[in-house]
Amino acid sequence: MDSPAEISVVKTAWDWWRLAASYEGYWLASRRLMGILWEFVRDSTPERLRQRYGDADYDWDYRVNTTSGAVGWRDRLLGQFHSAYQPTEPAAFHEMLNALQQSLNPDGTVLNFRDFTFVDLGSGKGRALLMASEYPFHRIIGVEFLASLHRIAQQNLREYKSNSQKCFAIESICADATTFLFPADPLVIYLFNPLPESGLRQVIVNLEHSLRAHPRAVYVLYHNPLLEHVLGESSQFRKIASAQQYSMFTNISRRPSS
Repeated sequence: MDSPAEISVVKTAWDWWRLAASYEGYWLASRRLMGILWEFVRDSTPERLRQRYGDADYDWDYRVNTTSGAVGWRDRLLGQFHSAYQPTEPAAFHEMLNALQQSLNPDGTVLNFRDFTFVDLGSGKGRALLMASEYPFHRIIGVEFLASLHRIAQQNLREYKSNSQKCFAIESICADATTFLFPADPLVIYLFNPLPESGLRQVIVNLEHSLRAHPRAVYVLYHNPLLEHVLGESSQFRKIASAQQYSMFTNISRRPSS
């Protein structure tokens, strides 16, 4: 699949302002835009830049580039209007996957990852894809909107080496998550708060359409679940677990009581 053209920062900011102004009015939308730009300037100071390199231990261990410290100004500014790039901490990721693995199928058996495709929406440089490969998923797919981050993810997938890797069918796709067609496999969908509310609502609508066309088991792991009410409003999903850092949803019915 060919990578889309680089996204215009000016057009992104203009589209964001027009949408905000249609809901909030010109004055409030303009104030919010100035706030976004001011936060970007603050985030560009040397002290803030050094802080972002605090997540580089994973990269050092595996000789990859997934840190938020090595994201250019253009992608950081685009992130202010979509979702800022931030890689998942390994400890938090494994806590979520281990909790999911203990979930029960309707027949009472433990979830078997070999039956599932892992999909990361907003996969960035691909750290979650690499960490997911330590579990025996059927395959792993990342969906990233920014072409520059997607290219880095592809390089990371080529260069990653780990003795604990169990899944080798991994791909990164450069695409808009709101138009992504979900594969007709049982799914584990990973979200690290990758979209504004309107985008997340569209993703859930698309997922519900996919489930009606191809009924199957789907689990959603939502890290930093600031918009979990969107999933909570869906008639097809229910929350089955939550912790300080994440919420977990599924479309699978509860196992009948014995």
